[in-house]
Amino acid sequence: MNDDLPFDKDIARRPGLWLVIAVLAIASDQSVAVEIPTLYTAEVILDAEEEDPRTAAYKRGLWEIIVRITGSELSEDSPILGDLFPNPSRYVLQYRQGADEMLSISFDGAAIENTLRNAGETVWGADRPLTLVWLAVDWGQGEREIIGADDPEREADDARSIDRNRLLRERVQETASRRGIPIAFPLLDTEDLQNVSFTDIWGGFDDQLLLASRRYQANSILVGRVRANAIQRNRWTFHFGGIQEEWTGEPENTVHLLADALAAEFAFSGNAPVEIVSLNVVGIDSVRAFGTVQQYLASLSLIEQFEVHTVNGDEIRYEVRLRGGAARLRRALEISEILMSVEDFDQPFGLQPIPESRSLDFMYRAPIRLY
Repeated sequence: MNDDLPFDKDIARRPGLWLVIAVLAIASDQSVAVEIPTLYTAEVILDAEEEDPRTAAYKRGLWEIIVRITGSELSEDSPILGDLFPNPSRYVLQYRQGADEMLSISFDGAAIENTLRNAGETVWGADRPLTLVWLAVDWGQGEREIIGADDPEREADDARSIDRNRLLRERVQETASRRGIPIAFPLLDTEDLQNVSFTDIWGGFDDQLLLASRRYQANSILVGRVRANAIQRNRWTFHFGGIQEEWTGEPENTVHLLADALAAEFAFSGNAPVEIVSLNVVGIDSVRAFGTVQQYLASLSLIEQFEVHTVNGDEIRYEVRLRGGAARLRRALEISEILMSVEDFDQPFGLQPIPESRSLDFMYRAPIRLY
């Protein structure tokens, strides 16, 4: 352990419960504009002509939150709303009326998740991978572009190009926000443009795109080929953890397919059996490192409870009680950018797995930015 940050084993035996949102930390010094939806806040119309405008707004807002948390496209008249949440106001923490008759509502996410779990419904927490979107657009008449995180500087007569790119990007971002999917578009800086061309995206040379995506440390990659005002359907390719899927359709529909695919990997049923998994983490050499790991584990919705079982030098063995299975826990840990699997490393762990339990071996990577 570092002498300047002494590690107290008694502290390790008192895991706290913090809620944390992990923000992408990319390899370069530059930062990416990342759309990270607030899972438990919704903005809805406050219609003064309705019989009870605020109650109706609460119901619409709660429906948006439940869609995000369950990972499913539920209709507004879904039985889940009426049966499990007959009084949406009970779950409202605060609200604020904004411009254009909009109401911003913050809901009690923990209470909503508990209600869903107790009813055996599917739940997907805040452990959501960032999706990097490579989107090539053929506007016709020889105008072809890649949509980036920001619009490049252009002459005044190119304002139309800026507007149409921005509108297309916003269509993707708005649907992703409704489904609770964090997304980012590439910077399209010198490094990107040296490694990726319009032809690479349009021609399906996805291996080149996956290599270029490493700098963003995104585990989920969505590649789109959009032809404006054409009969041909837009083509999309989704890459995640060795999975590849091909889709066609409008951007909004594709983002829904993306959300469904990710929910299938991370969401779990509330009546899934509780399992005990041994999680071995090496490289925790400071109080800061320990706190970061503790916060991250506490933020994972599939973990019911965790506690430190053994401390040996910079290695900690956690006993984790979870729902959804060890494979889902491994998937969540692998996208965290906090822990790195050591399965492929030859170095042995000093800690032995807990008998009759599955064991996951990870290495602490580096602190992440929290807010």
